[in-house]
Amino acid sequence: MKINLTKLSMALLCLIISIEIFAQQKFSLPDNDHYIINDSVMIKTKYGITLSAVVVRKKGVKEKLPAALFYFIYSNKNRSLMEAKYAADHGYIGIVADTRGKRLSPGPIEPYEHETQDVNAVIDWIADQSWSDGRVGMYGGSYSGFAQWAATKYLHPALKTIVPYVAAIPGLGVPMENNVFILANYQWAFYITNNKYTDDSVNNDSARWRRMRNNWWESGLAYNKVDSIDGTPNPWFQKWLSHPDYDAYWQSMVPYKEDFKHINIPVLSITGYYDDGQVSALEYLREHYKYNPSAQHYLIIGPYDHFGAQKGGVAELRGYQVDSGALINTREITFQWFDYILKGGKKPALLEDKINFQVMGANKWKHVSSLEKMEDQHIRFYLDSVSGKKLLSEKKPVKEVFMHQRVNLADRTSFYNDYYPDPIIKKELDTINGLFFVTKPFNQSVSVSGALKGELKAIINKKDMDIGLSLYEITPSGEYFQLSYFLGRASYAQDMSKRKLLVAGELETIPFYRSRVFSRQLQKGSRLLLMLNIDKNPFAQINYGTGKDVSKETVKDAGVPLDIQWSTGSYIDLGVSDSKSLF
Repeated sequence: MKINLTKLSMALLCLIISIEIFAQQKFSLPDNDHYIINDSVMIKTKYGITLSAVVVRKKGVKEKLPAALFYFIYSNKNRSLMEAKYAADHGYIGIVADTRGKRLSPGPIEPYEHETQDVNAVIDWIADQSWSDGRVGMYGGSYSGFAQWAATKYLHPALKTIVPYVAAIPGLGVPMENNVFILANYQWAFYITNNKYTDDSVNNDSARWRRMRNNWWESGLAYNKVDSIDGTPNPWFQKWLSHPDYDAYWQSMVPYKEDFKHINIPVLSITGYYDDGQVSALEYLREHYKYNPSAQHYLIIGPYDHFGAQKGGVAELRGYQVDSGALINTREITFQWFDYILKGGKKPALLEDKINFQVMGANKWKHVSSLEKMEDQHIRFYLDSVSGKKLLSEKKPVKEVFMHQRVNLADRTSFYNDYYPDPIIKKELDTINGLFFVTKPFNQSVSVSGALKGELKAIINKKDMDIGLSLYEITPSGEYFQLSYFLGRASYAQDMSKRKLLVAGELETIPFYRSRVFSRQLQKGSRLLLMLNIDKNPFAQINYGTGKDVSKETVKDAGVPLDIQWSTGSYIDLGVSDSKSLF
């Protein structure tokens, strides 16, 4: 399979690099004469930890005000001052607090592990200050989005609302996705723990990380030997690998199951169709409504990547000319939301309903009450095989047929599952491996929206496999517009907290839904294409199917090739605009 490894490796680093570009930006700071600034606040917690913060208030303001809190791991004084001053300019006490061990905070840096406690300690401190009216709103993206949700696990009475952008869930979206550990996040631990700020030289050493990935891939060594191949021990990498289940370690970091029942504050989530962390952002939303059906949780989602969602989008995204109406101002909407919740102001105009999404290609927004209602109807497409042709068919096959796929997991001359959407629009797809299922042409323009979800049914000769799915629109001109993708481990399909191995030779059912939500207006004559493949490449663990801890498997465990019999009983469900006749 001929794929530009350098290009793809850089694309898969988007999740990390986009965050860091945001953190490293040089910001134009307002004149300090208008503010009361304390950039060396030390917050001593009741449990003996000291955290640092920047606090900015507007001069001449006598009344007590609510606080806008931004909780930050990418310590950067200019960024912190910019955020705090912006909040002060909009009628709030601006506060940027650093995570434990960062900037002026003494002690070790321990990402993810203490936010449920530390963020609430900061809120507790804020509520006690003479300038505080006792109310706090939080906002921010990625790690800062995670920190907001961490705070809600043990909800502080002073926390009145959160606005998480592209919020991460440790153990679900990073450093693994659907229980598959990915190397795109590898250097992040060095980047944020090597010093009190950020280690930009390490993070930006793309040649080192590309060499590490390729050397590991070619060596056939176990995934847990990656740091030895790099030459620098990575204790955080090793610690995370020791938790392949979504177990109590990960569950302790954010709300889990019944915890969501008690989150009764308004929430505004913002993410993008091409946000690497979208599965995490939407998992929060789904779980919040599952356990608290009366939740006041709003969503804005459009054609944004991880960085773009935090600012409001860009005119051109990975080769796609974004609809002009899709571009928003994330920070402005955030403070309009704060005014709505904390000051009785108007609700942001875009929030006409709970779920607010932009339809790519139609240059319009739609507003519905739930993710399930993004379209009027749902169509089940079966992965069918008729006379050798593989079809996405809206008709259930009369007879179950099995389609064979063989993957030599020991082979290093080719890799499988080119799923990453960069560019979004491709001129051609490499069809050397994988199975490709195509619909008939649509006889009219239709919109397709929601998650790529469904069930795969298969018989394999091993105990496990990692699966990749990618969904495309084939336009009338023959281009491939990528809509969504899924990556996940079959043995965790039923329960991400408990591995259940497959039984070789038996028909297994593998449900999936934690994919990328999207919305797209398809042209008349367009078709949908689904690529089904096994994940085998230098950018993630290689699951050799023995049933052992995947991080400890080596190429010696590959054994005979993986043989899969995919059933035509497999299907995907998609939301499609109401129409009597689509084909």
